[in-house]
Amino acid sequence: MKNFLAGARTLGTGLGLILRSPRLLLIGAIPALISMFLLLGALGTLLYFSGDLVSWLTPFADGWAEWLRQALRVVLGVALVGAAALLSSVSFIAVTLLIGGPFYEHIAEQAEQRLGLDTRDDGAGPAKQFGRGLRDTIKLVLVALVGAVLLFFLGFIPAIGQTVVPVLAAVFGAWVVALEMVGLVFQRRGLTVRDRQRSLSANKARTLGFSLPTYLLCLIPVAQLVVIPAAVVGGTLLAHRYLDAEVAA
Repeated sequence: MKNFLAGARTLGTGLGLILRSPRLLLIGAIPALISMFLLLGALGTLLYFSGDLVSWLTPFADGWAEWLRQALRVVLGVALVGAAALLSSVSFIAVTLLIGGPFYEHIAEQAEQRLGLDTRDDGAGPAKQFGRGLRDTIKLVLVALVGAVLLFFLGFIPAIGQTVVPVLAAVFGAWVVALEMVGLVFQRRGLTVRDRQRSLSANKARTLGFSLPTYLLCLIPVAQLVVIPAAVVGGTLLAHRYLDAEVAA
């Protein structure tokens, strides 16, 4: 519990730094706003065309009784939209960080300078750094996609689907968020997603203390504009703490 609360305080530190700097808040909010509109637009488009899409996916049901055909297509339509919404909630931060890479890199660097943290990198140029970010984002979105599909189908299990699965979904989403938020520092030092996973796994309680509130707050549309830049700062602090601990060990 002590480490969990310490992780939550890390998010609080990031929130405090962002709120004291309106310029950084504005810089961090712009990519989140763009990402939010893109994902909401994609979900809206899917919802609008879901009837046609479901009909295209189920030509075998054309000869069924009308009530049975309609029941199948309604269930499948709800399933498609629900799975897309779950994937969007999990991958939102990954997409936002990709869109706003230079913005959030600037925020992370400002946090490091203000807090006296080490700002060194491995000497890779902007193009290579962008390539790393794109590669890692694709990996994390694929992880989010696989996890969202598994959790979606588990949700149909009676009792477990309504009790255990929502908790698992929140923890899974929070873990993906943590992997994303420490990424700026790890990428800059030439470290991989696997390196992030190893560091976070060695500090599970502190990591979830930071990422679980971040994930839950990011489910609130307006809150995302403040929470994401604050979490970038918090993730930067966690990344430095974990990497420094590994070096000291």
